[in-house]
Amino acid sequence: MADSRPDRPLIVDPSRVDDTTGEPADRFCALASLRYDDTDAPPRWRAAGDLLAAHPDVVRQHVWAASTAADVNALQEHLVNAAVADAAGGPFGWTPLMYLAYSRVPPSGEGADVVTAATMLLDAGADPNAGYLWRGMTPPFTVLTGVFGEGEQGPRRQPRHPRATELATLLLRRGAHPVDQQTLYNRMFRADDSHLELLFAHGLAAAGPSPWERLLGNAMESRADMWSRQVQWAAEHGFSKRLALLDRHGIDVSGVDLVEPTAPTDPNARDHDGATPLHHAAWDGDLTRIRELLAAGADPTITDGRFGTTPLGWAEHAYQTEAAELLRFQAPT
Repeated sequence: MADSRPDRPLIVDPSRVDDTTGEPADRFCALASLRYDDTDAPPRWRAAGDLLAAHPDVVRQHVWAASTAADVNALQEHLVNAAVADAAGGPFGWTPLMYLAYSRVPPSGEGADVVTAATMLLDAGADPNAGYLWRGMTPPFTVLTGVFGEGEQGPRRQPRHPRATELATLLLRRGAHPVDQQTLYNRMFRADDSHLELLFAHGLAAAGPSPWERLLGNAMESRADMWSRQVQWAAEHGFSKRLALLDRHGIDVSGVDLVEPTAPTDPNARDHDGATPLHHAAWDGDLTRIRELLAAGADPTITDGRFGTTPLGWAEHAYQTEAAELLRFQAPT
């Protein structure tokens, strides 16, 4: 696998990269990319778009900027030297395909075409299994991880790529390994199963060792533990369709009890962090749930014990703008 080469950084901490200084091309890449820390948010990606508009030549400064912007015309110029297609560089030491997968800058210009750009990189020799260890932790964040997106910060701060299905399908057809443990973790929090359906269609259930499993050995989580986490989360959060999907593909879902979603007896009951059901509904942007809880007497002024903020604060932090607008009307005057 390309990432085992000595010229490719295996461990990367994206949060250590300063996106306020340096050359415009590197700043553009850093601002545009999901870095999986608490700075991931739409304002950074808008800033990347503004920088690109002010300095459109950044895509010609290096292949990593061209890939971040998915600028086919600039990429074609860089790929005259085919060796750059899988070269590590830019602010994070990633390959061009990684920057393309983690970019959330809105495409702009006639040359912007992310699927074509990805195809060009793969045709030139880009590794579809490229990735890195986030702050040295396993499992790795791969190209597929970036495409599928989401995670602990929620779908508005760490969204899936706008062309996720097309890009993931392309990558899987071109050799990306379907057992992508970080993707399974990042996407387990919400009920949507589109990632699982696509990965199962490309061999997830019975795939042999991935390049990363061969490289890292016992440092990687076992398949049994990987599936156990998926089954337990689905059962504890009432994801009955996910359990059925896992069962159809031969994953052992026995021995767990499905927790059916029910209305809380006390709409202001607090969890171990002092958060109420309204906090969690606000974080998820679940407008129906928010309305139901408010109708049942949920108090929108309660602050949680961990962050000391209201459900409105949770919605605002998660960039759940519709939920925030709904809750704002509940604030006392």
